[in-house]
Amino acid sequence: MAEPMPGFDKVIIVDWSASKTPSRVTPSADAIWIAVAENGTTTCSYHRTRADAVQTLCRHFDAALDAGQRVLAGFDFPFGYPAGFGRVVAGSDDPLVLWETLADRIEDADNNANNRFDVARMFNRQFPGVGPFWGCPEGLADDDLPTKGTARHGHGLPERRQVETRIASAQPCWKLFTTGSVGSQALLGIARLQGLRARYGATLSVSPFEVPDTPIVLAEIYPSMLAPDVAARQGPDEIKDRAQVRVLADAFAGVAPDALDAMLREGDRTEGWILGLGHEDVLRAALGDAPVPLRNDCFALPPGVDWTPVDTALADLRARLGPVVGQADVAVADALGRVLARDVVARRAHPPLANTAVDGYGFMNGRGPGPHQISLVAADMAAGAVPDTAVPAGTAIRILTGAALPPGVDTVILQEDVSVADGAIRFVGPIRQGANTRKAGEDVQEGAVVLSRGRRLTAADLALLSAVGVAEVAVHAQLRVGVLSTGDELVPAGAVARPGQIHDANRPMLMGLIAQMGHVPVDLGCVPDDRAALRARLDAAAGAQADVILTSGGASAGDHDHVSALLTEAGAMALWRIAIKPGRPLALGMWQGVPVFGLPGNPVAAMVCTLVFAGPALAQMAGAAWRAPQGFDVPAGFTKSKKAGRREYLRARMRDGRAEVFASEGSGRISGLSWAEGLVELPDAAAEIAPGDPVRFIPWGGFGI
Repeated sequence: MAEPMPGFDKVIIVDWSASKTPSRVTPSADAIWIAVAENGTTTCSYHRTRADAVQTLCRHFDAALDAGQRVLAGFDFPFGYPAGFGRVVAGSDDPLVLWETLADRIEDADNNANNRFDVARMFNRQFPGVGPFWGCPEGLADDDLPTKGTARHGHGLPERRQVETRIASAQPCWKLFTTGSVGSQALLGIARLQGLRARYGATLSVSPFEVPDTPIVLAEIYPSMLAPDVAARQGPDEIKDRAQVRVLADAFAGVAPDALDAMLREGDRTEGWILGLGHEDVLRAALGDAPVPLRNDCFALPPGVDWTPVDTALADLRARLGPVVGQADVAVADALGRVLARDVVARRAHPPLANTAVDGYGFMNGRGPGPHQISLVAADMAAGAVPDTAVPAGTAIRILTGAALPPGVDTVILQEDVSVADGAIRFVGPIRQGANTRKAGEDVQEGAVVLSRGRRLTAADLALLSAVGVAEVAVHAQLRVGVLSTGDELVPAGAVARPGQIHDANRPMLMGLIAQMGHVPVDLGCVPDDRAALRARLDAAAGAQADVILTSGGASAGDHDHVSALLTEAGAMALWRIAIKPGRPLALGMWQGVPVFGLPGNPVAAMVCTLVFAGPALAQMAGAAWRAPQGFDVPAGFTKSKKAGRREYLRARMRDGRAEVFASEGSGRISGLSWAEGLVELPDAAAEIAPGDPVRFIPWGGFGI
């Protein structure tokens, strides 16, 4: 039997439409939605026409072929018809010959205008009686194509394919009009897919009609097959069609390659088949704990809230946010820095067998005080050797560090503590029973949870996982954090700055912080104070480029604060006036389902707010555990008189066992960020601080950077 092809690098799920006109400009239901799952992340796009959707598919297919990757593309319409239909209209029972016939007959313009009812009418005329197709607008109905299915008779074909008899909610492929008219979707969809077959030739196959051993594989899917799972994962403001393709893409992308390959080879090769039917439990298991989209109002403040204390803001963020990224299985060797999506259980105890911690001689039971002599057996035990040599009572065996204890050994004496002569060892006791040995599983027991979900894996973790036999772990996709600067006054470093302009310091700083936190920084550039330009940049970034967006500048309530204005227009904006210095305004909102953190434009305030608020929030959205900054009390090396009302963060560093602070508290003094090694955190209450008083110092490492 031939080996199955490797797994798919990209899974695409398409919710198709048979609309006769372009769908609405605003994303809506009953249009075309495409979900693409790759590298542990799933993105969705909306398409107003079939032509636009096919162009998008071709871009994905071309990119995959160029990169030597494989793509599975699923479509939510029938790929075939009940047996006997193709023989009449195409002269063959081969479903792909029928595809060619459909493509020859169907006309489908770039603006969605099409002749599907005319083609169905023409096919009906080839059968006795009336039918099998039915359903059309009143003005298009005639004796050959009735508006109601009950008007059909004598055409001689089954109402459903075999696969549809197994799904009570599945609509028959003959229905062309009104709710559930998959017949129109099939006529127009198959014609478009035949165009893809012609374009990609031998690099593309159609399941289950062809062997799915090609770089591109097309398959029929049925979104309602996982309806409860879709409902559980659908965002409060998410269009159902979008949720369906997103969840199915996550499910099929999570199925093990060999299991998915087997599914693609199942089904009726004349009528077609729905991928995954009968394997719903496998698909649900593959979904795991998929992220639930955040609500548009997840940042809304309760009525009457004005100034928000730091601890309240942090508690609110922690309660409202959850993972926004998908999951994938990766090799332990490739998992450094990734966040565990599931608990990891030891596949093997560590150590797996009792063994020796030293080079020496092993025997049974300890020995009391005084001289001892024990005969040696004519064998030895080295690390890695199978412990199958039993050591008789009253004898000893040479044993090396790490070697498993053979039967008859529970104690080891160091080689430095014995003399060897005449085939025996001599030493002076006492030595306790079990000395210099390690018990099986004394470090980790088989089946024990060794690492918990939400942990960001370290090099030491990789050693532990490998030691207990774990070769692959489920991790969250890396969080993509878009970084966007706003303002007419900004120019990139190195560019000529006109009078009144400054160089953009925030973007490189924030991207560096994001990388240090273990996320993927995405450079969204700099946008001038132009609301339309900012809207276009956010549109492009949301979902396709970033899972979260950090902006700096424009986050307050002034005439040029376009970030907060746009989030307000979107109906998903909260301006958190946080009692913090430096900082205060933090614009939080959602843009097309993507969280946006609108940071202050001042670099010092932007960095402090990123460390204090965005850092823990991003960790939680990446699937990691919420991580409060880790600091410690040290003597102050400065004098400070602080007013009540705001928590303050001073740029600081440790010298001679004391925390000294930057000479100026001015929030425009960027040099102080470079000078500092961390921050001194002063409480909300008033304080008088003298040298030697305890203060809390948080080094940069305490913020996870």
